[in-house]
Amino acid sequence: MEEYTFLRQLADSWMLVALFAFFVGIIFWVFRPGSTKQYLDTANIPFRHDDKPATSKEAGQ
Repeated sequence: MEEYTFLRQLADSWMLVALFAFFVGIIFWVFRPGSTKQYLDTANIPFRHDDKPATSKEAGQ
């Protein structure tokens, strides 16, 4: 029963802190200043070639 108590206390304290720090790190990563261009480019992928297929140059081949 001692191992369960230790793991329960660890999960209630340090793991909570570690997961919260991970969450905050992900939020900072997503909203970092240089990411706006990348996310806008990714968001516009479905609208790039509405009326014709991409050329080899546009497709990056």
